[in-house]
Amino acid sequence: MAYDALPWLERSLESVRGYETIVVDNGSTDGTPAFVRERFPEARLIEQGNVGMGGGNNAGMRVASGRYFLLLNSDAWALGDGVERLAEFADAHPDAAIVGPRLRNPDGTLQRSVRGFPTLWRLATEYLFLRKLAPRTRALNAFYAGGFAHDEEREVEWLYGPCLLVRRDAVDAVGLFDEDFFMFSEETDWCYRFRAAGWKVYFFPGAEVTHVGGASHGGRLFRENLRGHLRFFAKHHGLRTAERARRLLIWSLRLRGLLFRGARGREYRDSASWLASAPVPALMERDR
Repeated sequence: MAYDALPWLERSLESVRGYETIVVDNGSTDGTPAFVRERFPEARLIEQGNVGMGGGNNAGMRVASGRYFLLLNSDAWALGDGVERLAEFADAHPDAAIVGPRLRNPDGTLQRSVRGFPTLWRLATEYLFLRKLAPRTRALNAFYAGGFAHDEEREVEWLYGPCLLVRRDAVDAVGLFDEDFFMFSEETDWCYRFRAAGWKVYFFPGAEVTHVGGASHGGRLFRENLRGHLRFFAKHHGLRTAERARRLLIWSLRLRGLLFRGARGREYRDSASWLASAPVPALMERDR
């Protein structure tokens, strides 16, 4: 799925050249479609408006063939034989709905990708900076799998998703991404649904992928991240829990707004005001 990430797209597509390739462009304004037609004429190009991360990936999966889907962000690229190794691992684990590789930052350092499902406590450890007190413990950092060095195969709750190998049979059984999640929490919801249906999600460090991170949105979608939290809680734990999450986030962001200066502090204060402006059902409706 591509959206204004042209500086990295060529490397991304080269890393999977030789496989069936579908490029879904979510309304890029940087010349992505023309570039794909010129440099990768063998790729199938789907052009559409920006329907979000889940909607973009869904468009590609609907027309793809094969036993697996490799969902690869346009600012990520597979290293070496990473794609083959992911498929081999999935073949050896028929209960795997999703297999994710070890992620690397462009400088080669580890990019943490294993996550824990949101709970009110885990939300508090993140937004009140409690995880900073003991980042290597599950008690205060389960949200980011504290203490896990990303150095061994492991069944996990969910995976941050710039590159995911997904089994078609599992998708046929559980369904595609929920497109009500525009961006953020869509893979959280998907993994939650897979696990609830009896499938497993695996982290596999034997395959590696480089990911730039935040390339398309430049970190500008903080409100969408908050909206994703509320939608996840409302969908899987009910509106009462989602309202508790909203209040927790309001006070957490007000505190952050006091602690941080400049643009960052203003973003926190503005986000707290937005969360306080309406109940959860109204906040889950995106500005169109």
